[in-house]
Amino acid sequence: MRVALMVTCINDAIYPDTGRAVVTLLRRLGVEVDFPPAQTCCAQPMVNTGYLDEAVPVVRTFVDAFAGYDAVVTPSGSCAGSARHQHSIVARRSGDAGLVTAVSELAPRVHELSEFLVDVLGVTDVGAYYPHTVTYHPTCHSLRMLGVGDRPRQLLDHVRGLTLVELPKAEECCGFGGTFAVKNADTSIAMGTDKARHVRETGAEVVVAGDNSCLTHIGGVLSRQRAGVRTVHLAEILAATE
Repeated sequence: MRVALMVTCINDAIYPDTGRAVVTLLRRLGVEVDFPPAQTCCAQPMVNTGYLDEAVPVVRTFVDAFAGYDAVVTPSGSCAGSARHQHSIVARRSGDAGLVTAVSELAPRVHELSEFLVDVLGVTDVGAYYPHTVTYHPTCHSLRMLGVGDRPRQLLDHVRGLTLVELPKAEECCGFGGTFAVKNADTSIAMGTDKARHVRETGAEVVVAGDNSCLTHIGGVLSRQRAGVRTVHLAEILAATE
């Protein structure tokens, strides 16, 4: 199986350890991972802001960069959702039949990390060890667009040393929403404050999620509150060992 890592913009720019964790984890499970250097953005910021025509060359770059791989794995439900659902909208709008075909062939092979581990590799115990109390926030796109469901929880349940505690009102949005946080800052802050309060109520040391964008927002609120709760991406927990 030829597998490519779609690292995402935010991980490439701010959280490189998450990308490294994905590679470490998959190699530990016997999967060889490539990193196509031609990859750029998934085009989600443009699509979400209404710049569909401007997204066309970005989507074209995406399908060219990942062509020929059996699977594309990304540590982001948000970016996986963009590739699986938004790219077809952009491609159809472009009027380029070749791009429509390329997107339709590639999109089903794009997987959020927990989907790939549970559904493609068929594993829930990845040999991880993480001796901390953790609460899990299901990000909106993974929950609603991809239907990731309990796959991250299945993986966390098998991490040795980890204590998983329930997050109150877990399915509520954290308030980030990409450009939403910029355009509707006051609402975004209020939602983030609610999410941070629920995280603190758990008594957890760590809040984990499958998207660093959401963790950035939640972590920003928690740090300003001096809550003492860390944010850690799911990939980094799963890659951890004794």
